[in-house]
Amino acid sequence: MASSDKPRRTRLHRFAGRLLARYLDFVYRSSSKRFEPEDFDARIARYRPFILAMWHGQFLLVPKPICDKQPTRSMVARHGDTEILAVALEALGTGLIRGAGAGRRKRDRGGARALREAIRALEEGYSVGMIAEVPPGPPRRAAPGIVTLARLSGRPILPFAVATSRYVSFDTWSRLTLNLPFSRLAVVLGEPIHVARKGDAEALERARQAVEEGLNAVTRRAYELAGADESRSLPPSLRPPPPPGLSLRSYRLATRALTPLAPALLKHREARGKEDRARRSERLGEPSEKRPLGFLAWFHAASVGETNTVLAIIERLVANAPAVGILLTTGTVTSATLARSRAPEGVIHQYVPLDMPAFAQAFLTHWRPDLAVFVESEIWPNLLLEAADRGVPLVLVNGRLSPRSFRSWRRWRHAAHSLFGLFSLVLAQSARMAERFTRLGASNVLAVGNIKVDAPPPPVSPAELARLEGATEGRRLLLAASTHPHEEELIARAHALLRPQFPDLLTIIAPRHPERGPGIAERLGAQGLCIVRRARSGSGALPDSETDLYLADTMGELGTFYALCPLAFIGGSLVPHGGQNPIEAIKRGCAVISGPHYGNFREEYRALEAAGGALIVADFEALADAVRRLLKAPEARAQMCRRAEKAVAELGGALERTLEALAPYLPKGEGLKPKREGLKRAS
Repeated sequence: MASSDKPRRTRLHRFAGRLLARYLDFVYRSSSKRFEPEDFDARIARYRPFILAMWHGQFLLVPKPICDKQPTRSMVARHGDTEILAVALEALGTGLIRGAGAGRRKRDRGGARALREAIRALEEGYSVGMIAEVPPGPPRRAAPGIVTLARLSGRPILPFAVATSRYVSFDTWSRLTLNLPFSRLAVVLGEPIHVARKGDAEALERARQAVEEGLNAVTRRAYELAGADESRSLPPSLRPPPPPGLSLRSYRLATRALTPLAPALLKHREARGKEDRARRSERLGEPSEKRPLGFLAWFHAASVGETNTVLAIIERLVANAPAVGILLTTGTVTSATLARSRAPEGVIHQYVPLDMPAFAQAFLTHWRPDLAVFVESEIWPNLLLEAADRGVPLVLVNGRLSPRSFRSWRRWRHAAHSLFGLFSLVLAQSARMAERFTRLGASNVLAVGNIKVDAPPPPVSPAELARLEGATEGRRLLLAASTHPHEEELIARAHALLRPQFPDLLTIIAPRHPERGPGIAERLGAQGLCIVRRARSGSGALPDSETDLYLADTMGELGTFYALCPLAFIGGSLVPHGGQNPIEAIKRGCAVISGPHYGNFREEYRALEAAGGALIVADFEALADAVRRLLKAPEARAQMCRRAEKAVAELGGALERTLEALAPYLPKGEGLKPKREGLKRAS
């Protein structure tokens, strides 16, 4: 390796690395040792040079029992964070191969070079130590890299584990274990795993699974021989979900105590337009429909965005598995309106009950679902615990956890493990999201992508589109879609900056929550702007030539406004909310602009920005400048739309992968017949 590729090694690295090596040597020497199998030394001599496989969380003591018996080189990532470890390994007698697999990271981590060096080391008679996972996980899932090395080199893989009776396990993705001195120490070597040089993809996958099973077996055995409790070293996703702890028990007691107040709470929300008075009983766990006969799949979506997502799945399920009954629950009036207008015939819609034990029990007793599918991050403890107690398989689709939500759950990690561990399957929007679910205790997590990319665009009303086109003919249009509190004022300021150059500009504001319309109109009207509210009349008030801002405070019309406007600013992004879905606007032909706070759709916006398919602006002044440039250059705007459409097409496929993953949970013979695409594990 060229010296320029070496991570910078400081005095601190050298001091701390040598100190770590001395500590590990002390642990090894001060502990009583037991080796398995009995012919440990003979087996090492028989198979050398070999590939020594280990789990990331259990690797610190691995060099000691091996380096004295066999010349060894260890694969270590080539970044500064690993320099202390690199110094320690050298002090313990092993050479280094610098590089690691990329995993979900996009940047090159030297994996290809490390693979070539490892093959050369094996040819020269050195055994190669290699962690089977690719950080940051998922933990204890062997990555293909170690099998690839065995195939190319022709050398066997030996699963290996060291455990001590006394240890400390840190709260990292792999539960990194620090062994303690004066322990009982066990060293276990597994059976060799050979990989054929010309094996096909299925043979390589069988070998990868054999590595995984072999490592799990030797690790369990090492802890048994050491007389230690292995469970403390297991990442949360590999432990059974614990029973509800104090926090969840307190939540259940509190919600039980508040049950008598539920009608008053609903009445208060009804007065604010947030509940459906005619269907209040459903929120109290009293269903208004009969349960259909046969298998019933229950889908739950929180609001409009999640309902749009799950409807794409439901439509395919109705078409391809007609014997499966569908129950769809939502929690908001707007999502109920969407479900009523778009759900296929035969789908039963109900409001989800308030998350109180009595209501959850009544709901589940009536519906008796055979499968429960939750969308994104809808975690209601009482509903989940009651469903799990009844043996209902739980699946989370299009799983999403924002950084803020993840940090919040981490503060309540016992409760998180108790709840996320209940899911039989979690289908995450990205590898980053999958890692978060895994760290919170979900045991079976797949990164399949964002279904919203594959969902159909929001519907358009041809009649209303024609009315709007007539009312806005000859005017330049800007749509601010799904805006959030305090964002409308910023949009109005951007409009004011643009008006001198574009006096015919009409800015349409579609708030994420239409019920905020009157308050928005009052605040912006006080600034001297001419505002027309669409919800002002039952037939839909229209803007006139004097209108500055047209407030689209109605439900279910966003697709029509996307079809009307060439430019769309996607809200929730000029304020720290996390952004909203840009895909719907792109599918309706809009050029998309976003503020800097788009963390909830990070992967989508990064792909769009890299392709030149979206503009990211820092504030309302930059928004005005971006709109100015796009209004003056229609061809550049059209090119931006084409690039966005191409990027969205490349992001697709999540719906098919989700359908494939759901198929085993449906009755035999009722598969969803998705296109065959490989499922991608979180890695």
